[in-house]
Amino acid sequence: MSAAAVLRADAAEEPAAPVLPPEPAPTRAAWYLIFVLTLAYTVSFVDRQVLNLLIGPLKADFGLSDTRLSLLQGLAFTTAYILFSPVFGRMADTGSRKALLIGGIGLWSLGTSLCGLARGYWQLFFARAAVGGAEASLTPAAWSIIADSFPTRMIPRAFSIFLMGPYIGGGLALIFGGLLLEAAQGWELGAVPYLGALRPWQVVFLIAGLPGFAIMLLMLRIREPARKLAAMETRPERMPFAEVWRTLAEHRDFYGNFYAGMASLVIVLYAFPAWMPAMLMRRFGASAAEVGVEYGVAVLVTGSIGVLAGPVIAERLRRAGRIDALMRVPFFAALALVPISLSLAFVPSYGSAMVVATLASFAYSLPQALASSGLQMATPNRMRGISSSVYVFVASVMGLGAAPTIVALLTDHVFADERSVGLSLSVTCAGAAALSAFFVGRALKGYRRILAVGT
Repeated sequence: MSAAAVLRADAAEEPAAPVLPPEPAPTRAAWYLIFVLTLAYTVSFVDRQVLNLLIGPLKADFGLSDTRLSLLQGLAFTTAYILFSPVFGRMADTGSRKALLIGGIGLWSLGTSLCGLARGYWQLFFARAAVGGAEASLTPAAWSIIADSFPTRMIPRAFSIFLMGPYIGGGLALIFGGLLLEAAQGWELGAVPYLGALRPWQVVFLIAGLPGFAIMLLMLRIREPARKLAAMETRPERMPFAEVWRTLAEHRDFYGNFYAGMASLVIVLYAFPAWMPAMLMRRFGASAAEVGVEYGVAVLVTGSIGVLAGPVIAERLRRAGRIDALMRVPFFAALALVPISLSLAFVPSYGSAMVVATLASFAYSLPQALASSGLQMATPNRMRGISSSVYVFVASVMGLGAAPTIVALLTDHVFADERSVGLSLSVTCAGAAALSAFFVGRALKGYRRILAVGT
């Protein structure tokens, strides 16, 4: 569906934006919750993405191809993430979200530390799977508890703060991962028990796993909020599975297209951080430390700005009468990513490649808080965990699982040159962004229909 077609359909069908009654301001406990959850999400992305900067030493130590490396980035993590997402989603709907968060943080931090103790490819593979399985607890529990802790008008802003975590974490993983890797190569650890036999990349993993244990202690002070009703909801009781799936099927014009569209967009979100460092090092001869600091800062700054700017833009659209503002911004962000991604194939220098990477980071971060908020606000409370876990499932299959491997397969088997990883990245991301715009454009009508029920 073209942008013009979407706008014409909107003009004919869109109801006026509802006037919301005054709501109380968020409590100090709610802001503390966001602070701790943002720290947790940041740490989760450090633990998830620090491997991306260790591709060189891992490839050398274990004699790996790009495809086998991509399985550590994607399949190992994603398989466990997908398997445990519906389990943790149901637990978030029926039990204590606080307990689920504390347990998950402890387990993925332990898994990251175990990556640093791996002596072979398969030990590292299964340690990565442990990290992925435990991190599946965060999204359904956090999204649900945030939506219940803030007034409706503040939910997008709360999500935008929380969703700074991936960009701060991804940036810190690159910045400190590169600096730690370079520093660890000069450390004399031979006399230190256990640590003396470790390679520098193993030390990086061990250090990356430590902050999560401190986050667990901060999590003990958060409060479990009462559950609130959503637009389609008339009662707060636990929903049986049959009713959950009936709701998803009844509103499949929204849910189906939303999941497909955001899963496609997540390919861009994960493919760029996974392979952009390798592209900069292979094509332009940059060092790991240089790429880590410069690309890491770019991801941290532009990603954070993008995720914070999304709710501001959406609020202006809502005040202009666009009831579907939370979905409209992701649609146009996906459209913008098509030419941005294509331009990566033609960059002549390191500096121009960094400009493209910076624009991409802003564009793919812009819709993330809005999509999360829109899904929560359109979904009954007692199925928010499940709806979030379905989102996690489809996004993980395409983003965490497929994105790194699609790029690697193109590099290894189509272009057959590791220096062509930038071309592989460009083709993958441009195609994924075009698919995202198509499906999110189709989801707009269903989203408006759901919101109209609650007005």
